[in-house]
Amino acid sequence: MYRNIISTVKGGPASEEQLPVLRQAGWDGIFFPWAGTERDGALAAAVVRQGLALQSVHAPYDGAEKLWTEDGAAETERLIRCIREVASYGCGLVVMHAIVGMQHIAPTERERAYGFENFSAVYEAAREAGVIVAMENTEGEGYLDALLTHFAAHPNVRFCIDTGHEMCYDRCHDLIGRYAPLLYCTHLNDNLGMSGDTIAWEDDLHLLPFDGAADWGKIVSRLKAAGYRGDFTYEVKLEGREGRHEHDGYRALSFAEYAALALARAQRIRTMFFGGEA
Repeated sequence: MYRNIISTVKGGPASEEQLPVLRQAGWDGIFFPWAGTERDGALAAAVVRQGLALQSVHAPYDGAEKLWTEDGAAETERLIRCIREVASYGCGLVVMHAIVGMQHIAPTERERAYGFENFSAVYEAAREAGVIVAMENTEGEGYLDALLTHFAAHPNVRFCIDTGHEMCYDRCHDLIGRYAPLLYCTHLNDNLGMSGDTIAWEDDLHLLPFDGAADWGKIVSRLKAAGYRGDFTYEVKLEGREGRHEHDGYRALSFAEYAALALARAQRIRTMFFGGEA
């Protein structure tokens, strides 16, 4: 589809206030995080009123660790509720994390048993609702691999590449190539990679493309080699990590200026993807 999609921008105005500015800047659509409140439905309706596409909704991930334990029932039900509500908005894509917590690397056999049971219930709810669940690469790369391997044939399970996470959480492993047959959507963003020997939440900056250390030529080449045909979706932020200054230049801009700058970066990537000069 190749639309330019942007997240509601953390650190910017209230989400509803962002919509007309993003539309005026030229964005085709947005995605937002599901909070499990009446606000979600109101925001989805506001997106439609602004003439923007609601491309996807990001599921909550603060309880993802529980899905791999015997205490996963409540979290499973929360994700199923999210999927059903997103379907009621007329949106067919939910992005989800496999795990949360930097201490997690790969699931044990006991975790795999619980995880497969709980995620199977989530994925079956997605099938019934007509929603694609795209699993995003984060910390705990082994948990993502367990799910995408075990459920590779499930018609409603796909992969979302987060380019920033690939750099700072996944040690620059080529996850686009690894999961090319399942690649369905993107969270494009930049950062400076790992600042130490271990993965760290503080390194996940969500900068605009070309403001970090990412090699966008290689990223675009890998997307093309994977046969990517989806939207160009950007998950970016105006606010930075405490004690860091990579976002200072963004905060000096008005939100309209930031939205326009972000779209200019998106257009640059489109030009690269379709064979022009960056």
